[in-house]
Amino acid sequence: MRIDLLALYAGPDQVMTVTSGLASILGLLLIFWNKVVGVFFKVVRKFTGAAAPAPVDAPKDTPKGTP
Repeated sequence: MRIDLLALYAGPDQVMTVTSGLASILGLLLIFWNKVVGVFFKVVRKFTGAAAPAPVDAPKDTPKGTP
């Protein structure tokens, strides 16, 4: 048996630690998902030069005389 292959062994004690850390990071990402997506699109808009979309509740232009 080759002794150097034992260095590649990943037992349950190592794997559980890594997967627990990955699950924690994924949980935080999902909690703040709305903020993460907002920052992503800000960065994309900065590099592509696209204008920001108008807010949904922005008032529409109405002719004078209508309420």
